[in-house]
Amino acid sequence: MKPQTKTILIIGILLIIAAAFLYPRLSNQRSQPESSGPVGGGGQQALPVSVIRLKNDTLRNQLQVTGTILPNETVNLRSEISGLVTQINFKEGQYVSKGTPLVYLNDDELQAQYQRLQYTQRLFETQENRQKQLLAREAISQEEYDIVLNQFNTALSDIKLVEAQLSKTVIRAPFNGILGLRQISEGSVIGTSDVIVNIVNIDPIKIEFSIPERYANQVKVGSPVFFSNESSPVEVRGEVYAFEPQVDLATRTLKLRAQSPNRDRRFLPGMFVKIRFVLEIVENALLVPAESVIPELDGYKVFVATSEGKVEERKIEIGTRTDTQVQVLSGLKEGELVLTTGVMQARQGMPIEPTIIN
Repeated sequence: MKPQTKTILIIGILLIIAAAFLYPRLSNQRSQPESSGPVGGGGQQALPVSVIRLKNDTLRNQLQVTGTILPNETVNLRSEISGLVTQINFKEGQYVSKGTPLVYLNDDELQAQYQRLQYTQRLFETQENRQKQLLAREAISQEEYDIVLNQFNTALSDIKLVEAQLSKTVIRAPFNGILGLRQISEGSVIGTSDVIVNIVNIDPIKIEFSIPERYANQVKVGSPVFFSNESSPVEVRGEVYAFEPQVDLATRTLKLRAQSPNRDRRFLPGMFVKIRFVLEIVENALLVPAESVIPELDGYKVFVATSEGKVEERKIEIGTRTDTQVQVLSGLKEGELVLTTGVMQARQGMPIEPTIIN
């Protein structure tokens, strides 16, 4: 083979190899779409967010606090006088009505005094009638009649005194309630400081609790209270019937008491309860989630999703605020979509991809 022919053959082979190496790259470049411009020069990417559709709802401004069950009435029953216990007329744990005789004390001496005074009273009554007739005939003076009349009235007063002492020998239930465990026995001599039995009225019951002083102006008689405890998880309704006229200086709280029926004796005095105290109820309130509201120096704002899929900033005026919701007084209207996520990234006019969560 000639040298020139050999050189041409080598050059041809090299050209074939180069063409085979460059052809795939050129094909890929032709298949790719033309660039619309430099990187970052295209449209802004939409921000995925969650939104909530506003609607009028009932606002319940309420507090979660704890409290204690108190009896409606309770007393450690004691005797007004000292004496020997002759009869115990109750059983422990018994329900008794007001005025039921519970304990009898020895009254022999008082009964004897009472009988003697009755005889004296009859004698003076007879003398008073006789003297009255004589006075009418002017057979005696007015002074003589007055002396007998005074003796008769004194006898009546002595009888009333002994009757009062006799009534104290019978210890009665001061109100409707349940008796506790008795502390005395028949035959024992008790004094005025000895406890006979504890009597408790637990229908209705009272619920005592305290709230922070900043809510003091929202408290009113009749406010609803809902309470429960571990033994009775179902909430029971009560109503505030009274509260202290001053704030506790040590705790800066206001003490309240509510009342609730307890016919089934589900709650007992001393129990710990969880309380949901309703401060106010507002109907047809426009509410937004608390996480949607952004505080600013001159007020508050929220971000709203427009029909064009963009963010719109709104200044709002708020009212009552709870743990999870905020009442909007102005700046929004029912049916609008308010951002609940992506609030920190959102900006005026930014495109978004909203997802309605309610």
